Amino acid sequence: MPVLQQRQVARYAISPDEAKNLKVRMLDWANQFSIHIFLDSNSYPSRHKSFECLLATGVIDSVDNATSDPLAHLQHLHNTRKDWVFGHINYDFKNELESKLHSEHPAKTGFPELYFFVPETVCYINADQTVFYIETFGNPEAIYLELNQAFVEPQALPKLAFNAVVSREAYVQTIDKLRAHIADGDCYEINFCTEGYCQPAAVDPLHVFKALNAISPAPFASYYRLDNRHMMCASPERYIKKHGSKLLSQPIKGTARRDADPATDAAIKERLQNDIKERAENVMIVDLVRNDLARTCNTGSIAVEELFGIYTYPQVHQMISTVTGRLKPDTAFTEALRYSFPMGSMTGAPKHKVMQLIERYEPSRRELFSGTVGYITPGGDFDFNVVIRSLFYNAATQYLGYQTGGAITYDSIPAQEWEEMRLKAWALERIFA
Repeated sequence: MPVLQQRQVARYAISPDEAKNLKVRMLDWANQFSIHIFLDSNSYPSRHKSFECLLATGVIDSVDNATSDPLAHLQHLHNTRKDWVFGHINYDFKNELESKLHSEHPAKTGFPELYFFVPETVCYINADQTVFYIETFGNPEAIYLELNQAFVEPQALPKLAFNAVVSREAYVQTIDKLRAHIADGDCYEINFCTEGYCQPAAVDPLHVFKALNAISPAPFASYYRLDNRHMMCASPERYIKKHGSKLLSQPIKGTARRDADPATDAAIKERLQNDIKERAENVMIVDLVRNDLARTCNTGSIAVEELFGIYTYPQVHQMISTVTGRLKPDTAFTEALRYSFPMGSMTGAPKHKVMQLIERYEPSRRELFSGTVGYITPGGDFDFNVVIRSLFYNAATQYLGYQTGGAITYDSIPAQEWEEMRLKAWALERIFA
């Protein structure tokens, strides 16, 4: 491996008002690179936020799932480089982690099971939106000048109609079958999702992301290009974060629509807070996350910092809990990923059984949906989202699709589950209406 020179770092004072325009220029400048990731917190206040946004472009080194143990290779890459690493893990990477699991449905977007890269350039805005940083093996001043001149002409999105892989009738019938599994004791809760798609769809993914991020700004939004494959993500959910030895996971279970009338909206929010079914769903996943984190954390360090917190987003209210633990000394940080992936909020409990049922009953391969995208810092901290509320595009085949669903318990009402799934789907489809 060639020895790289040290990254050059430049800092620029900005205001929060300037940060908004700077994000647009960051996206426009990055459009020239065939591989890049943009992560945006969209100014959501959070004591757990480390950055307002990050951008990684170019590839110096990488690791994918072609190796025998990709997570071990990821750890080795970081140990060797001591540098920024960005990338993703597909939901179907579960098959690498659990030998008895498999995915039979065909892949449509084509993201590899795992891909991480050391970028040539990293740009980021601090959490307070007062400083913009460029860290690069190139010339940061030249990049700053290029970035400030970057401009991609705005473009209206085409009108598109999406096809549902599963009809309302079939969806409702499947929910009843899953409830029967729960009644038989096979599982307690299962996340069931289905696909909507349009093909052929001639779209510019950058403009799709800009439109989605404008109408559905989210604290874990991301735009990811990996050659011809694109992800446009408006996720409200964190999968797992590491800061020092502290691990933090924030599963979402519980969704309610917004209303334009403030009084009605407040009443909907209060009903969600007190909904017995939503609380039951949430606490089941909290217990699962506690068990997952306990596999790599110090005994006695697991804590639930917040239970049943209600957070409001443009289209929905969400019930979010926060679980923390302390990573055992001398434990590779990738072990925290190995023993908690895929995230419990997108599987159900018990995890191994419900992943088998998901493969049996879901009509489509999940791929990057309900996987994760994120970053690792030079010091070994990381932050990863849950890839939901997302559109996926393969420019070679012009496939544009998404998947949405929800958590099913015995008390689930199939017709209401259909309506919740469609609420999430409409938040994505509406930008093409």
